[in-house]
Amino acid sequence: MSNQLSATKIKSWLEVVKDPEIPVLSLNDLGVITSVHIDTNNKVTVEMTPTFAGCPAMDVMRSDVEDVLKEHGIEEFEVRISFDVQWNSNMISEKGRKALKSFGLAPPPQHDLIVDIDIIEHAQCPHCGSENTDMKTPFGPTLCRSMHYCNNCLNAFEQFKPI
Repeated sequence: MSNQLSATKIKSWLEVVKDPEIPVLSLNDLGVITSVHIDTNNKVTVEMTPTFAGCPAMDVMRSDVEDVLKEHGIEEFEVRISFDVQWNSNMISEKGRKALKSFGLAPPPQHDLIVDIDIIEHAQCPHCGSENTDMKTPFGPTLCRSMHYCNNCLNAFEQFKPI
């Protein structure tokens, strides 16, 4: 293993690890990789915070991160699911927001504090950019998505919920 090992380098390797439900979005851009630490013995610890406590994809994501570490010759590592940092949708990078939109999912708005469901009722259509949309249900195909309809281009779309 190279003496040049750094948390930045490891995070760059992890760009290839995509969210299994949204394969255009890396775990880095989703904000799920919350820390990378290298101790004095070169043991690597990667901490991941799920978008939801019951996220069914966490085991797959952890395995994918482990595979990348092994591919790069990291022998001593731990990939931890951690709730030390609470995930929220503001952790999605700008690159991630663009990837969500290109995938057909309305990215969540940046926010200071969510106090009620109003913030998910209004979503910008990822197809035409219109804000003339209606939320059809806060319950999408996964816990992190809601269903919407655009009154301008007449397309249904999902929004990645702001949390």
